[in-house]
Amino acid sequence: MSKHDELIVDIAALVESGQSNQMSLTVVTGGAVITGRLAPEAVWRQRVSEVLKDSAHLGEFSAVFDTPAKGEGPPTHLHFHVARILQGAVGIPETGGMYRVAIEDVSAWTVGDFSYFDH
Repeated sequence: MSKHDELIVDIAALVESGQSNQMSLTVVTGGAVITGRLAPEAVWRQRVSEVLKDSAHLGEFSAVFDTPAKGEGPPTHLHFHVARILQGAVGIPETGGMYRVAIEDVSAWTVGDFSYFDH
């Protein structure tokens, strides 16, 4: 998007201010459809750090996510928790993932998450 969509920025700001991870959103970015729940950046960073700490090979990267977010100005990114990339009728990964999407890269969005069916 050449100009940020004020509605999606407002949604991201409310998620950040409320420290809630219950807002479901589906976005199209770079040709991919990502669906899931938004989380405040601090909560998202903490969870990514925890996952990395538990990894024998990636533990050293957890410190990168322990650094607090700058928090200046309106949000520039959406932080998805328990999210999936939709491909056909399948959600990847099956267990949900952690995605960070630049708001300026969102070309379309809708409130709510899309269901998918595993066959």
